[in-house]
Amino acid sequence: MTLTREEREQFLAEPHVAALAVDAGDGRAPLTVPIWYQYAPGGDVWIMTGRDSRKNLLIGAAGRFSLLVDRLEPTIRYVSVEGPVLDTTPATIERLREISARYLPPDKVEAYVDFAWRNHGAQVVVRMRPERWVSSDLGTV
Repeated sequence: MTLTREEREQFLAEPHVAALAVDAGDGRAPLTVPIWYQYAPGGDVWIMTGRDSRKNLLIGAAGRFSLLVDRLEPTIRYVSVEGPVLDTTPATIERLREISARYLPPDKVEAYVDFAWRNHGAQVVVRMRPERWVSSDLGTV
């Protein structure tokens, strides 16, 4: 059963790990990798990635990407969203803290942020406007 707009936006706003897919060019299948993301209903999606990473270079070339999030319990549910890149900006420690707090226990956030900020190299925030949605709740198996 297809989700309503409110259901799919709420589901996307939950802290699932997404599968990011982006065109990898001639003769290649799309690059598909797990990634943390941030979303609030009605807004844009953003991700943080290495400035010089393959995914950032491919996103820049393609100008758009897709995210797929799913869960298996209590029902099998998924939301896929695709759209154009709105902008790419240098990451800030505040954005790193925000996305880390979405996925990590509160007592782990600051240590992770400190480590990541010092060791992961230059990062960027890529913002995408959701244009196309595919969603379903397949019930229980």
